[in-house]
Amino acid sequence: MLIIRNLIILVALLPILPFLCVLFLIIIIEDGMPAIFIQERVGFQRKIFHLLKVRTMKNNTLQAGTHDVDKTQVLRCGKIIRKFKLDEFLQLINVLRGDINLVGPRPSLENQKELIYERDKLGIYAIKPGITGLSQVCGYDMSDPNKLAFVDNLYIKHQSFVLDFKILISTFTGIFRKDLKKRFSI
Repeated sequence: MLIIRNLIILVALLPILPFLCVLFLIIIIEDGMPAIFIQERVGFQRKIFHLLKVRTMKNNTLQAGTHDVDKTQVLRCGKIIRKFKLDEFLQLINVLRGDINLVGPRPSLENQKELIYERDKLGIYAIKPGITGLSQVCGYDMSDPNKLAFVDNLYIKHQSFVLDFKILISTFTGIFRKDLKKRFSI
């Protein structure tokens, strides 16, 4: 199963690579190098790993959660990149490396101590984090650590192929968002 998943991801990455190169060029023209953003995140069993993303914020922006960073730090091209979730594509490399899954709780930053504490209490670090998750499609971010950990725990308790599929589809289209919120009363 792992080989099939990795093969699918590699096949998906190939047509995306030229598009990513264009994005990198646009970012470099607007704000210089680098075009790739690498950030330490807390993953499975609380191990630290390097998360890869297409950079959407100005160079030297504070290393913090998106909700804690001044919106003026987002690049002009970054607004479009974020709107279409293009900044997430490089995380497919993290999936190939085994750092994360496609779906799971979003990995936290090391400095998000309250969130790490709340997730520890609920055993969230017993599974790999994901590129997207139930919390994200239902509109919860790391600004409310208690609620985020609660929703992450709901995901773990109800994890299935069908739920993962709905979360993935909802990430890009929003189709199942209301259904998921209703199902979990969140």
